Amino acid sequence: MQILSLDEVDSTQRYLLELLKSQTYQPPLAVITKCQFAGKGSRGNAWLESSDNLYFSFAIEKEHLPKDLKLESASIYFTYLLKELLAKQGSKVWLKWPNDFYLGDKKIGGAITNFTKGVLVCGIGLNTKSAPADFGQLDIEIENILTLEQYLKLFENPPQWKQVFRKYRIEFIKSKNFFTHINEEKISLKDAELLDDGSLICEGERIFGLR
Repeated sequence: MQILSLDEVDSTQRYLLELLKSQTYQPPLAVITKCQFAGKGSRGNAWLESSDNLYFSFAIEKEHLPKDLKLESASIYFTYLLKELLAKQGSKVWLKWPNDFYLGDKKIGGAITNFTKGVLVCGIGLNTKSAPADFGQLDIEIENILTLEQYLKLFENPPQWKQVFRKYRIEFIKSKNFFTHINEEKISLKDAELLDDGSLICEGERIFGLR
């Protein structure tokens, strides 16, 4: 996968989407930056500017991903693969349903996934060097570009959804101490039931994780 490296950009995901729209580049493609000054989090929240943290976005055609991966579970799939890569290097990072990286009870990053014209575009931000107040920072030192290269290499022969989900199901119990937001409503995950496709039964309703 080709990687474009930038010194700074407002949003790696916005930049990547514009490249695809203009047909300047074709997927698979990734963009990484040293500084992102207008990144977006869940529900349109801003991800505050900071230099040298890990900010990247990548685009993969859906046909090149596992056949058993449901679109609604793409954020879980993409974030859990990165979580596993970091855990193998000694990190205690874990994944809160469906797209947030946590260390203990502190959020240290997250992902946003879009689907457009048969292409999944995922943007990931992770506090590797610094963190704003009330957020956490990754507990190991990594080289951002090397980590991205290792991560993208996983998609040369991507694991099946069921393989990833089998491990994520065990970790999901940690999410039960937290909340999620659906349509601007804050919902407790205490009694949520995780289904095989990555969706939840929560307060009698089925909710999905694509963000």
